[in-house]
Amino acid sequence: MSAEQTAGNGADGAGIVVSDTTGDRWETVVGLEVHAELATATKLFSSAPNAFGDEPNTNIDPTSLGLPGSLPVLNRRAVELAMAVGLALNCDVRPCVFARKNYFYPDMPKNYQISQFDQPLNVDGYLELPDGRRIGIERAHVEEDTGKNSHVGGDGRIHGAEHSLIDYNRAGVPLIEIVGRPDLRSADDARAYVSELRAVLVAIGASDGKMEEGSLRIDANVSVRPVGSDELGLRCEIKNVNSLRSLGRAIEYEARRQVDVIEGGERVRQETRHWDEEAGRTRPGRSKEEAEDYRYFPEPDLVPLVPDPDWIAKVAEGLPPLPAERRRRLAEAAGVLPAQVALHVERDLDHLALAAIERGGDPARVVNHVEHNLAVDGAEALDPGYFAALVTMEVSGELTATQAKAVLAEMVTSGRAPAEIAAERGYEAMDTAALDVALDEVIAEHPDDWAAYVAADDPKKAKKLAGFFVGKVMKATAGQADGKAVNQALAARRAASGG
Repeated sequence: MSAEQTAGNGADGAGIVVSDTTGDRWETVVGLEVHAELATATKLFSSAPNAFGDEPNTNIDPTSLGLPGSLPVLNRRAVELAMAVGLALNCDVRPCVFARKNYFYPDMPKNYQISQFDQPLNVDGYLELPDGRRIGIERAHVEEDTGKNSHVGGDGRIHGAEHSLIDYNRAGVPLIEIVGRPDLRSADDARAYVSELRAVLVAIGASDGKMEEGSLRIDANVSVRPVGSDELGLRCEIKNVNSLRSLGRAIEYEARRQVDVIEGGERVRQETRHWDEEAGRTRPGRSKEEAEDYRYFPEPDLVPLVPDPDWIAKVAEGLPPLPAERRRRLAEAAGVLPAQVALHVERDLDHLALAAIERGGDPARVVNHVEHNLAVDGAEALDPGYFAALVTMEVSGELTATQAKAVLAEMVTSGRAPAEIAAERGYEAMDTAALDVALDEVIAEHPDDWAAYVAADDPKKAKKLAGFFVGKVMKATAGQADGKAVNQALAARRAASGG
């Protein structure tokens, strides 16, 4: 283990890197740049297809290849999707200007990228996380994607490769680059941010969000600073991270590396670094360019884009309910915090839960079943009226929790009414006398365990032994006993025995 370790992610420890050698405490600061390919039929400035997985160099045309005399024509649908992203991220949608970002890479055939610089389309927004925190969005601008290099031989990087291949299918695909403010303080924060952002993009139909296909790519700017400092440290940019797991690992490694550098008496170099998944470390790339290095200037072949207010309003009206709003709706109906129903929205089962609550289902039991018992295929098609009826049967005591779970599972596969399934299975509530008999028999069969349960001083041990007896009773009654009633009966007997 290295000299540093990342502290726990509680309120006091999130984002703190603790040095075992000096006792100093450092705060991790993260800002993410997320590049999302927009879900258009054609490219940003031409009619070439925008499609993933086709044969290399088939979705091309003179504009994609940067051939002399080819001129860009702006894709209206791409602009609409970009405005939808800005509105969903609470940005101000403004008139904007396209610019040429000049640099030479073999995947940019015309040696510049058409992007936006000092006048982007979307500015000053925020993304609300499931826990209610708002992460600032500096800008969300439109640009064209590059082609794709494949380095053959060696470790897959250009250094040591035998030769390189270039696929221009992706060149010119419309991108929106969402530049977040440095408001994130840990790898967990970063993962939560990207998960929420991806959910928003998919919800509004702007992108398919498939990181494994490159539709969503992340650059992570990471720096460290002493706890209590307001100054940002020199950052390193980790390029093109393509999974949430890799993102978290890369941020944690890079923060530790920077602390090692500083505590070793050296200075962090501002540079681009690449994540090596196999080695579990970042590796240096190139010195980090600043804006002046790209020699931005207005794109002479495109006029300024000035979205009409009516056009913006129409795009806004077409937005569906977003994840944050859906969490709030269900949380209010269930009487819980929005963070407690984040999983329900993520699984797209919040509509089912709301409908069941509206039909009289007990809110607490509805959200509990959705979280624990409906993470299965076909759950979204469950009849909300039947779901509410099942919950009512459980709350009234007609069904035990175990029986309700079994009935619910069959409801998902068969679509039948809960009362019909329960009657067919012979489910009925076990009366107190029958439960007492079953408990007597189980205790008699396990006298040593019962004595240990009665005498247990350690709450954890007592809980474990109680679970043992509940399981035995449930087995003896073929699941007809109510687990809550069994626990209550056990506790009463233990107290009567002097435990």
